[in-house]
Amino acid sequence: MDIDDILAEVDDSTIPQETRDLQELTRTWVNERSAPELLPWPAELMDRVLERIRQQISLIEDRTSSTDPKSSFTLIILQTELERFKYLTRSLLRARLAKIDAFPLHTLTHAPTRALLSPSELQYATTHTAILHRHFQNAFLGQFPEGLRKMDDSSGGVNMVEGPDLEKAVFVRGRREAGVVIGGEGVGKEFLLGKGEVVVVRWGVVREVVGRGEAELI
Repeated sequence: MDIDDILAEVDDSTIPQETRDLQELTRTWVNERSAPELLPWPAELMDRVLERIRQQISLIEDRTSSTDPKSSFTLIILQTELERFKYLTRSLLRARLAKIDAFPLHTLTHAPTRALLSPSELQYATTHTAILHRHFQNAFLGQFPEGLRKMDDSSGGVNMVEGPDLEKAVFVRGRREAGVVIGGEGVGKEFLLGKGEVVVVRWGVVREVVGRGEAELI
């Protein structure tokens, strides 16, 4: 199955949890890679996925010593499934770390963004920013007058803390059978996005409906 097939599966309680987790992980990965800003850390999903990866590794290690041909075929299937989950997990984490690296001060000083981090990401962002600040101080900031050494200075109406571009265009696809209303007060003219329909729109217009799971980025 390709990504569209995985995402098109019906969210139903009869579908195995591992299949629903794969679907949710794939959608989370695509959204994170396509959105210009950090999205909320999917704590419960990642706990389940990481636990499944640990269990899968343990199961593969137990079966590796077997000489049974059927067991060898099962082992190939298990390894393929494991690599799929590992790839999505690694790529999701790299996409999030790339955004932290691009806007470290914004990530730490902007409270709504800081709240989206996992504990490990918060520790990484704090350490990254401290190292960056120390490097800049030693390289050139230390030679400036005291009042010009701040990395988060906003005097003169100019904010030195760079953040993500919320006006960036994204491709978004509707997920609700009845459609979802896009736009409205403060973000532009309203329109109805039907299920399966794809439009190009500013991220700031669709960030809320994507966050609610009523639409997805592609």
